[in-house]
Amino acid sequence: MNRTRILIGMMAVAVVALGVAAYFVFFTTSPTDAIPTTSPLAVTVNRDDRTQGSPRAPLTVLEYAAPTCPHCAHFEMDFFPQFKQQYIDTGKVYFVFRVFPLNPVDVAAEAMARCLPEDNYFQFLDLLYRNQPKWDPDGYAITDVHGALVQMGKIAGMSAEKVDSCIGDQAEAKRIQDVGNYAQTKYGIDSTPTFVVNGQTHGPFVDYQELQSFIDPMLAKK
Repeated sequence: MNRTRILIGMMAVAVVALGVAAYFVFFTTSPTDAIPTTSPLAVTVNRDDRTQGSPRAPLTVLEYAAPTCPHCAHFEMDFFPQFKQQYIDTGKVYFVFRVFPLNPVDVAAEAMARCLPEDNYFQFLDLLYRNQPKWDPDGYAITDVHGALVQMGKIAGMSAEKVDSCIGDQAEAKRIQDVGNYAQTKYGIDSTPTFVVNGQTHGPFVDYQELQSFIDPMLAKK
C-alpha cells in the first residue's frame, strides 16, 4: 500500500471511527486566557498550556510539536532529557509545550493526552513518540489507526470506551485546532517542531550543540 492510499485510509478512519476530521479546519480564536502583549513574538502562557519548570525562570522556551512528527520524536528522545536536566531542572528555562496539529490523528492523540491527569501528559506523549511505528500513519503502514491508538491508550490505563470518548470531545478538538491557528497567526508556524524563544523562532535542531548555541547567548543576557 503506497503512502497516498495509507493517508486516504487514515482520513476515512478519522471520519468514521475517530470523529475528528470535521475539525480539521483552523479556527480564528487564540488560546484562552492569554495575557495581552505588545511584543510581536512574545510568549504568553495560558491555563491550557502544559509546562515544565519554574515560571520564574529567566527564559521561556515554547515548543510547537505534533505527535505524528518524526523530527519531534527525535527531539523528545535524543535532546529533551539533557535539555531538561541542564536547563529546566536548574531553573534556567520555563518550558511550554503546545501541539500544532498536522492532521486529524494529531488531534486525536492530543485529545487522548488531555484526558489523562495533567501529571501524566508528558509521559503519554513520550510513549507516543517512542512508539510511532506502532500507531503513526505518517510514514508507517498503519491500516487501523483507531485500533492502534486504542492500544496506546490501553498502555496508559485507558479503556477503548475512554479513548473514543476523548477523541469524540468536540470542544477539545476545537481547542486543539484553535491552538494551531494561533500558532500560524502569531508566530507564522508552518512546520514542527518549531521553538519560540525570546522573540526568535527556530526549527529542528541538527544536534544538541546547536540547541545550546541558540539558548546560551539568550541566557547570558538575562
